[in-house]
Amino acid sequence: MNIIRRNSLRRGGFAGLRETRLVMSPRIFRGSCESGTSPGIGRFVYLADARFMPLGETRMHAHKEVDVISVMVEGRIQHEGSMEHGQELHADSVQVQRAGGEGFTHNEINPDDSKNRMIQLWVLPETPGEPAGYQMFESKSGERERIYGGSTEQDETFASRTIIEIAEVGAGGKLAQAGRSLVYMTTGVGENDNETIREGDLVESTNFNFTASKDSKLIIVYEE
Repeated sequence: MNIIRRNSLRRGGFAGLRETRLVMSPRIFRGSCESGTSPGIGRFVYLADARFMPLGETRMHAHKEVDVISVMVEGRIQHEGSMEHGQELHADSVQVQRAGGEGFTHNEINPDDSKNRMIQLWVLPETPGEPAGYQMFESKSGERERIYGGSTEQDETFASRTIIEIAEVGAGGKLAQAGRSLVYMTTGVGENDNETIREGDLVESTNFNFTASKDSKLIIVYEE
């Protein structure tokens, strides 16, 4: 098991947000990966823990041939762009945008006079040239929910062998993931293999077995 602690990494950002990058795959960042970051798993290539400044925004920009997953932790985001313009995300909302071969443009805006918090993840699609697409999810209290990946025979999530799930674990509850995985704790505290895991920790492990000591929320990434 390896733990990458957000607060030990460089804090950067652009436009109206400040972020810490915890996953930077050499597949897309090549020689510019920041020290101490994880290379990811499967086609999962990027994770950043970001806070938008009050009334901050990313500004309109484009993506192509990448799937962009945004998990809201605190506050709100107003979404502008070429897909589903006008959507609003709030805490526990998840936005999944597939750029595909046609690509998309977007601007994410904090409409409030206080900072918010969003986790952004990128996954490279397995099939190039797919059409762009958009999905929204609302996490359910006390549940574990898949928000990305799965068979091509279903349409509830974008198909991929790289799986992303979000889970809420109440104090005293347990969460297990067999095999190799990356798990990011967005809130809470608990233990895995007798090591304390806190908000802002990314855990690279085999056979993750977590027990929450406080109510916790986690993002789990693995291959199926």
